[in-house]
Amino acid sequence: MSYVSKEAVLYKKEGNKVRCLACARRCLIGEGQVGFCGVRSVRNGKLYLDVYGKVAAAHVDPIEKKPLLHFYPGSKVFSFSTYGCNWMCMYCQNYDLSQRRKPEGVEISPEEIVEMALAYEADGITYTYNEPAIFAEFAHDTGVLARKKGLFNTMVTNGYWTPELVDYVKDFLDAATVDFKGNGEPKFMKRYTSASGPEPIIETIKALKEKGIHVEVTDLVIPQIGDDLEAARKLLTKLYDILGPDVPIHFLRFHPDYKLDYLPWTPIKTLEAHYKLAKEIGFNYVYIGNVPGHPYENTYCPRCGNLVIRREGFRILEWHLTEDMRCAYCGYKLPIVGKLSKHAFEDRFEPVFI
Repeated sequence: MSYVSKEAVLYKKEGNKVRCLACARRCLIGEGQVGFCGVRSVRNGKLYLDVYGKVAAAHVDPIEKKPLLHFYPGSKVFSFSTYGCNWMCMYCQNYDLSQRRKPEGVEISPEEIVEMALAYEADGITYTYNEPAIFAEFAHDTGVLARKKGLFNTMVTNGYWTPELVDYVKDFLDAATVDFKGNGEPKFMKRYTSASGPEPIIETIKALKEKGIHVEVTDLVIPQIGDDLEAARKLLTKLYDILGPDVPIHFLRFHPDYKLDYLPWTPIKTLEAHYKLAKEIGFNYVYIGNVPGHPYENTYCPRCGNLVIRREGFRILEWHLTEDMRCAYCGYKLPIVGKLSKHAFEDRFEPVFI
């Protein structure tokens, strides 16, 4: 049975054209045309998702890779993507997936994805590697089935969404990592990602919080062009006002890739300066990513200051929390969703052959 190119849900007709509602671009698409993402097209007056049931990449990952550090720690997640994206990031490490604007991939139904996740003994499914907003209907149908089978659902997203999409994913989405780039500085975003600015992302984060979906925020700090501390201060202040002190904030180290392969790795001192700024603003849980072994990978109790989770890369090495996520030293309850997975101390990197 073919699952390819299913009629989309997130659209409305405007005259003889169609308005896509999957992301903040809100592409107005004419007959026979394709949206910016390359995988949502109009035929016979209807919008179709041309990568429905088309998987470009799949892998079993530790949830810490997403990164989600305060949501079912140590979990295994079945991760998959399609092709296409609503951004054109010049540094994208997955550019072979995101910048390929073609309805290609291995044909797999939502039912089969859930079966595969269960066969790999995954705790949940993550929609990632390219922007899940553009394949929202495929993710929705998979996620609803996954939830019925006891699996949780998470997304790694740029957050460049619409209110309609947030309302659509509430049926299945449990957590999201929302990725800012270059401290969300508008000029940086327009030049290096093709996005208009951070405002739609801020609105998405507000809406996700209102729906009760767990959110963690990442910021890819790019040296020389996207590492301004004043821009970071503006972004962090907005996030603090929306999410409060307990949202996990991750500053990720850039590595040279795609069209920005001439830039250096982000200096660790630059990441540490961002960390200290976030702590100064009042965030309790701030992390540095892509620097394995750094002490700021770890979780510390806000009350007593003791290390309660020690990590290296995507692995948990020490655990000093009770079953209900209280500090083993002082009893303070940390805002961590779920429980420690039985897979926490396993080797959880598994290729998926599809």
